[in-house]
Parts: sequence; structure tokens; C-alpha cells
Amino acid sequence: MSAPAVHAKRSRWRKALSDGRVTAVLLFLPPALTLFTFFVIWPLIEAASYSGYKWSGYGVPTDWVGTRNFEILTRHSTFHQSLWNTVKIILVSALVQVPLALTLALMIYRKTWSNTVFRLIFFAPFILAEIATGLIWSFVFDGDYGIAAMAATAFDTDAVYPLSDRFWAFPVIMFVVVWKFFGFHMMIFIAALQGIPEDLTEAARIDGAKPVQIARYVKIPLLRPAVIVSLFFAVIGSLQLFDLIVPLTNGGPSNSTHTIVSYLYTFGLVRLKVGFGAAVGIVLFVLCVGFAIAYRAAFMRENRP
Repeated sequence: MSAPAVHAKRSRWRKALSDGRVTAVLLFLPPALTLFTFFVIWPLIEAASYSGYKWSGYGVPTDWVGTRNFEILTRHSTFHQSLWNTVKIILVSALVQVPLALTLALMIYRKTWSNTVFRLIFFAPFILAEIATGLIWSFVFDGDYGIAAMAATAFDTDAVYPLSDRFWAFPVIMFVVVWKFFGFHMMIFIAALQGIPEDLTEAARIDGAKPVQIARYVKIPLLRPAVIVSLFFAVIGSLQLFDLIVPLTNGGPSNSTHTIVSYLYTFGLVRLKVGFGAAVGIVLFVLCVGFAIAYRAAFMRENRP
């Protein structure tokens, strides 16, 4: 290494020592790595090892079955249905939920008292816990006592039970997912819109652009980073959806509304097949990490135009 390069390297080290960066790394990195190892890395290693056993969760696993749990997954029609259901939630989140959130954000992003009220109304569903949300909507769609029963009585029709119908149960779940989470994405877009300089929109307005044209050609292109982040959260959240499923349908009727996580819970933990559930967890982990890596490579590279 040449003398100028050595001198530059030493200068960087002196600067890092003087401004406290090295001290911060030495203080905060070891605890963070320790917590990450104990609560993320080690459980993943254990789950990978348990996935090779037929194990109920009690005692030490001894019945080694190799890849049998994964082979059962590939042949289990309910797992195939749970995968397809998860894909449908991803599509609805990306094609309905995010565009709806963007549209509403464009309408109410300006700082006025009325827009603040609308933001609070639209964001309120996201504040509710998922279990509470599921219980509320399960009552709404209850054919005996809920609003669905009231509507049937008002229109003098037979009672309807959408959450017990194989055709309607999952569309109801997708509706609740959109209702629950679109406010979160709306706030992401509102924050991004408020960061757009007013000079740009004012220049477009002076040039004769209409509000729709300003939104289409000025605002939305500048929202690309926010859209990328919003879609990432939408997909990862869809892959991990669980809390809404249990109070609404618990995977029924006839296991037709399971997602990957509710499938893991029902066929792994509830039925005391922890080894099988660990195999499902490994599949879910691979899907999430694979998507995150591919998405980052495609849309989140630094200095990408």
C-alpha cells in the first residue's frame, strides 16, 4: 500500500475515534448482536433442526424423519390453499389497498383542519388491535345477531352467514384486510406528499396543468420511494397475516381461509405437531427473506435512478 493511502487510512481512523463513532459501535453493537442472536438466529437454527423430527413439543425430540415434514407439505391440499390465499391477499393489498391509500392521500394531504379529521377517521382502523378488529367484523357479519342479520330482516330475506360460506368467507377477509391497513399506507403517502416542494406544483399550475395532470406527472413520480416502501410493507404483512384470520373464521369453513401462518398455528401448534409446524415456519421464513432480498435488489438499490 502506498504512503498516501496509508496516511488517508490513518486519518479516517483518527476521525472515527475523535467523533465518537468507534465508541458508539463498541457500546451498542455487542448488545444488539447478542439480542439478535438469542431471539432471531438461535430460534431459526432450532426451528430448522426441529423440522426434521416428528415431535409433539414435549420432551427431547428423538423421532428423526428427515425431510418427511416438507414432503407432507408438498402433498397437503390445505397448505396449497393457504399459499393461494396468501397470494390473493398480496394481490389485493398491492392492487387495491395501496392505490386506495394513494388516492386518499392525494385528496387530504394538505394541512387543514378538515383534512386532519379525515386522516384521523381513515387511520383509526389501523390503531385497533387485529384481534379486536376481527371480533368487531365477525359480529358485523353474524347472520343471527349482527348487522348482516339486521339487513336480512330489513329486506325480508333469508339469513346470510358470509363467514360460514366457502365462496364469501375469504372475500370478507380481504375486505377487512383492506379496511384495516389502508390507513397505514395512506399516512406514508401523506408524509411523502408533504415533503414535495410547493414550487414544483405551482410551476405546473402556472403552465396550465390541471389538478389531475399535476398529480399524474408531478406528484406521483416523486412518490416512487414511498410507493416502494409501502408495497414492501404490504407484501411482508400479507405473508405474516394471522391475527385477523383467527377471530373471523379460524381458517374455516373446511380449512378454506387459512393463510400460511394460520395453517402453521392450526396444523402445527394446536395439533401438537411442533416438528411439522417448524417445517412450515422454515418455508415462511424462506419466502419472506427471499422476497426481501429480491425486492431490495430490484427496487431499493442505492443510487438507482
